[in-house]
Amino acid sequence: MDIDAIHKALANPVRRQILAWLKTPEAYFATQEHPLEFGVCAGMIDERTGLSQSTVSVHLAALLRAELVTSRRVGQWVFFKRNEPVIQAFLDHMNSDF
Repeated sequence: MDIDAIHKALANPVRRQILAWLKTPEAYFATQEHPLEFGVCAGMIDERTGLSQSTVSVHLAALLRAELVTSRRVGQWVFFKRNEPVIQAFLDHMNSDF
């Protein structure tokens, strides 16, 4: 777990918002055609943020580098899910005595 990469990723409010949406994808991405078990399609995240595809790609890349999300390619689509074990390990680390 790269604590510095996680802090850097979480320093951006858009990235924190993406993580919040991915926590309950059925509430935010119910119209997705593919099963949410795959994760959320990058295009759906683009639409929800209202930002350009390239900007959202930069945000998703930062979340991937920090291992806060995982990605899965299915055909031409890339799906993203929260990486709950890493998120929990980070929270445990932050709640421990340094």
